[in-house]
Amino acid sequence: MKPRRVAAVLLRQFYLMRASPTRLVPAFAWSAIDIVLWGFITRYLATLSDQGPVLALGLLGAVLLWNFFGRIMHGVTTAFFEDIWSRNLMNLFATPLAISEYVTGLVLTSLATGAIALSVMLALAAGAFGLSFAAYGLAFVPFLLILLLFGVGLGILASAIVLRLGPASEWLIWPIPALLSPFAAVFYPLSILPGWMQAIAHLLPPAYVFEGMRAIVAGQPFPLRTLAVAAALAIAQVLAAYAFFVYIHRGAVRSGLLARYSAESVG
Repeated sequence: MKPRRVAAVLLRQFYLMRASPTRLVPAFAWSAIDIVLWGFITRYLATLSDQGPVLALGLLGAVLLWNFFGRIMHGVTTAFFEDIWSRNLMNLFATPLAISEYVTGLVLTSLATGAIALSVMLALAAGAFGLSFAAYGLAFVPFLLILLLFGVGLGILASAIVLRLGPASEWLIWPIPALLSPFAAVFYPLSILPGWMQAIAHLLPPAYVFEGMRAIVAGQPFPLRTLAVAAALAIAQVLAAYAFFVYIHRGAVRSGLLARYSAESVG
């Protein structure tokens, strides 16, 4: 892997955003709206319960972490979609650019937009609602890292699906975070889910993250073993997603499918 080639992928995304700053709006706008909406919901719920601060920390923390995951996943897929929409894939892979370099560039682009969204959410939560995430302590860091890994893995997997099925399949990708949220137990304990949903949840790293977050908010010990399982799952899923992307790409090259992404007939 050559850093200059990875930097070239990043530079292309930078030029796209510089030429059209509105591309940056989704990186923080929806996340900011969610923080404001849930911030007022928790403020209202605090008037109905003596556990107001704990409730606010739990709910707003869940909203922030889940939005961060969504921004990371969509950051990877959106960067890939830009090359689909512009019929640029053939141009990229006609160069010596390796798949690993291309995927790394997509991931780093996603990290940049995800960092913007995270900064906006933290500033809003602290400035508008007086919520300090320092209450989580150092546990906040592994929570973010695990969700980052899961978002990267899911973004790579989603990109592979679109590469295989075609640009029209991108509409299958946008709602993935919403479809996963009931299984991830973002706002409620895993124990209230039916057995079959719990079985699926145990395969999803976010379910462990949010269980751990609620444990810390409740004053319980740091769930090191739980987060270790989540980290192992997230790493395995990133590697599996990358292997799947490589497999789909090679199949597209052998079958000539990749050439369709530079044709006017792409649908």
